[in-house]
Amino acid sequence: MVRREIARRGALGLGLGAALAGCQAAPRQSPSAAPVPPPSATTSATSATTTAPRPSGPAQQLVRSESGRPEVALTFHGAGDLSITRRVLDVLAQHDARVTVLAVGTWLASTPDGIRMVRDGGHEIGNHTWSHGDLARMPVNPMLTEIERCRDELARLTGGPGTFFRQSQGQYATDTELAEAGKAGYERVLSYDVDSLDWTDPAPDRIRRAVAAARAGSVVSMHLGHPATVTALPGVLADLAERGLRPVTATQLFA
Repeated sequence: MVRREIARRGALGLGLGAALAGCQAAPRQSPSAAPVPPPSATTSATSATTTAPRPSGPAQQLVRSESGRPEVALTFHGAGDLSITRRVLDVLAQHDARVTVLAVGTWLASTPDGIRMVRDGGHEIGNHTWSHGDLARMPVNPMLTEIERCRDELARLTGGPGTFFRQSQGQYATDTELAEAGKAGYERVLSYDVDSLDWTDPAPDRIRRAVAAARAGSVVSMHLGHPATVTALPGVLADLAERGLRPVTATQLFA
């Protein structure tokens, strides 16, 4: 696989009241997404396995689906204030929308009710590293620890390690990140082709315009911990519906 140089941004604080820094990378040609087999019958929406991971090769990177179905996956980086998370989940419930939440480990540890609310709302769960550091710049051992520590906290709180891993501070995973995710037991790394830019807390109309770039098969990056997301989300969902696009979990998108 050809290595991609990923543009990285420094992370913001991840305390209980802090919002998650964005993971946007500079625009570039995305890696092609190979056909993905559906998850096995033993894989649930929130966990792949509760046992120690078996040795495996590199994880497969997913960026967008080529199924042709009129679906998009809204994916949320899981961190930030619990009250904002609750409001985001309320909007999703009002629109009967299911999403994929990639949780940061420090958020799980400080705000365990957040991920339980996500799970109880019927949403899919994944791993977004322990501390949301600049993963691609880390040596291999700390990188693997970042993935495994979040994996284990997810398993402790929800019963499983999450269906996907997503790298922090990069739109696309590097070859090393894919290899270490595979070592941690993840078969698939969920990247994205559309950044909502909600992590910058812009005017809600700007978020809606950013998400308007989504097409059938797109994976959209959003965030639980930003007030602008709450304000923009009803319009985002209405815009998708008007265009005939249905929000689904990432597992559904790539099935």
